[in-house]
Amino acid sequence: MTRTKVTLFVLLFASYAYFYQAGGWNQNSRFALVRAITNEHTLNIDPFHLSTGDKAFFDGHYYSDKAPGIALSAVPVVALARPIVRGFGGDPENYAGIALLSWLATVMTAGLFTALAGVTLYTLAQELGASASGALFAAVTFGLGSPIWTLATIFIGHAFSAALLVFAFAAACRARDGRDGALVGLCAGWAVVSEFPAAIPAVLIALLTVANTLHLDRTRMLRILVAMTASALFCAAVLMLFQYLCFGSPFHLAYSSEQGYVGMQEGIYGVNVPKWLRLRRILFGEYRGLFPLAPTLIVAPLGWFAMRRRMVAGLAATIAVYYVLLNASYAYWEGGWSYGPRHAAPAIPFLCLGLAALWTDAPKIGKWILATLTTYGVAVTLVAVSTMAQPPNNIRRPVAELLWPAFVDGDLSLNTQAFVAGSANADFRAHTEPKVAFNLGMKAGLTGKASLIPLAVVWLGCVGALRSERRRRFPPD
Repeated sequence: MTRTKVTLFVLLFASYAYFYQAGGWNQNSRFALVRAITNEHTLNIDPFHLSTGDKAFFDGHYYSDKAPGIALSAVPVVALARPIVRGFGGDPENYAGIALLSWLATVMTAGLFTALAGVTLYTLAQELGASASGALFAAVTFGLGSPIWTLATIFIGHAFSAALLVFAFAAACRARDGRDGALVGLCAGWAVVSEFPAAIPAVLIALLTVANTLHLDRTRMLRILVAMTASALFCAAVLMLFQYLCFGSPFHLAYSSEQGYVGMQEGIYGVNVPKWLRLRRILFGEYRGLFPLAPTLIVAPLGWFAMRRRMVAGLAATIAVYYVLLNASYAYWEGGWSYGPRHAAPAIPFLCLGLAALWTDAPKIGKWILATLTTYGVAVTLVAVSTMAQPPNNIRRPVAELLWPAFVDGDLSLNTQAFVAGSANADFRAHTEPKVAFNLGMKAGLTGKASLIPLAVVWLGCVGALRSERRRRFPPD
């Protein structure tokens, strides 16, 4: 099993690290904070605010308007890389230096944590009663057969926060064995610091931890719950200190001082009540629909009924439904430039837990159908991650109108907005060299679809390793 987990991690992490998607308002806002801390030793982004429209203005200074968790997590990576870049004669603040640092920041946060979440999902699914093949199917569907793959290549918080919730959820399930209390609080808490909507799932996961410790003796139960509470309070203290240093109050969210975005004044920071039209478009639409991009997830809810631990299945379903309804309640439900409904993306791992149970109980023909659906999901997501992980919001059918035609032509890495630029060239098919976005094959001198060959080699190696491990564990008669 250890070999399988290592191979799965390599498969996912290589697939995420292979692509550099360059900038965008969301990621530029977050990386501006990283640059401000590591280069300017301040929390305001005044020197970099022109690179993004996602910003807050308070007391004469500009700040990132985003939850700070992923940016703060990337600070040690960038702080360590800066002197190394200088040591090799580079400039961490020129165009090439920013590209390298932003790639490292993305890979070591969104990419690394999402890959680890895939491995955690694989392990947890088996602990919850799924077969090894069912768990592997769920992990691959999560990591490569859904929009999570695109989000794991971008320096924004959705995949990162989703990964942290997976870690917290797994730790809460293991609390019944008397362990992992601190991990629940730390991961759930930092998920909230990274994406504020994670607060509701974080509370639910904490309640699951409490429920799973009720059968333990008083001493062990208190040890787990105190550790969970202390680590969660640490995360809250970091967020409150950050907000105090920026805005003079530990309770002042950056969104309160955001520029533009009138819809944020509706309800609670733009969140009101779900609307049926949005829900339909989020799930089935060609513009931002989840199921056309990851069709396996349509049947995933059936798997919740097959899971053996009913309370765990119920919580997984609740978290998934919460994120979908939250997305349908948000004024900016389409997510701007986005591949699929990014605000609903943290629902995906909890849907995939159901897929593990569904695969386990499915007859052979059912497994073939599930595998076919996920193969399609992997293929269409490969097209997106190879061409443009954030299709513009003015293209109504992103796959049909932009991504697929570009992929067929071998026109990859279309994004034209850098981390130092405030806007993108609207003509994504007319490039100037060097490209702003790229994949590692391009850096090796390959062009077009041939630039994906090194990734294909890694995939073939991982598939071979998985098949070899399966033969070793289950030799033929």
